Amino acid sequence: MNLLSYNAQWVLLSTLLLGMAAGSVGVLAYWKRQSLMSDTLSHAALPGVVIGFMIMGSKQLPVMLLAAAVSAYFGAWLVQSIRNSSRVKEDAAMGIVLSVFFGLGIMLLTFANRMPGGGQSGLDHFIFGQAAAMVRSDVTWMAIVAAVVLVVILLLFKEWKVSLFDASFAQGLGLSVRAMNSLYTALLVLVIVIGIQAVGVILIAALMIIPAVSARYWTDSFAKMLILSALFGGGAGLIGTLISTLGKGLPTGPFIVVSASAMFFISLLFGASKGLLVVRYYRKRAKGSGQKAIMAGGVTEGGRG
Repeated sequence: MNLLSYNAQWVLLSTLLLGMAAGSVGVLAYWKRQSLMSDTLSHAALPGVVIGFMIMGSKQLPVMLLAAAVSAYFGAWLVQSIRNSSRVKEDAAMGIVLSVFFGLGIMLLTFANRMPGGGQSGLDHFIFGQAAAMVRSDVTWMAIVAAVVLVVILLLFKEWKVSLFDASFAQGLGLSVRAMNSLYTALLVLVIVIGIQAVGVILIAALMIIPAVSARYWTDSFAKMLILSALFGGGAGLIGTLISTLGKGLPTGPFIVVSASAMFFISLLFGASKGLLVVRYYRKRAKGSGQKAIMAGGVTEGGRG
């Protein structure tokens, strides 16, 4: 893909917006302690993609993405149903749904590839992602939906903050926590659905989790964390897509995740809030100050004696 081409510029813009949207939603998942939910729903979307292809008999992206959204929503419903109707914990329920849906998706993918035209349909790109295989209509939809997700999070910033950190206070203000949870699930599904073609069902979750965790090492502020996570996610999307365009047939998803991982390790070491080197520096400084205070106290007592 020629970087100077008009389509290449659109692809770069779309992955930039996708990374920003994924990073922002990832912050919500981080504070809801549901980081694994993004991984679960991304895997749950795979059977829907394949079923949409099998129903239409060809690659009709709107139908396939709609089926993916329905499949992901069904996965979310199953997680809640298993948790509410049994003693199975939420993380175990997520693991069950993730495994079952992904196994079902791979099985259906095998049958779909045997259909007429199935081998040339590009369904395998939905596993690891391939931005270069997207056409302009795919890119346009991705960019629009990602922009909508960012706008919704921005407009409801105060509502997110209250519902995430003090649900009881939010209910006292008349804010429906249930409605906010439903909206959160909808945003999560939207990001997954638009991102699976570029990043793949296996790695789209990483684009939501890694930037949010990286941002946490730099700040304790929810607002700043949202901004930083969006920047990290957008940067990873942009850099990963650029690298994948340097060679023919290189999957986009792995390069985006590697770029995000590099940002994470930098944050882990040098993060201004919780970076390992920064924490070690302040601990060493505090220890040195404490020793000086003890020595000063001993000198004072000796002088008095």
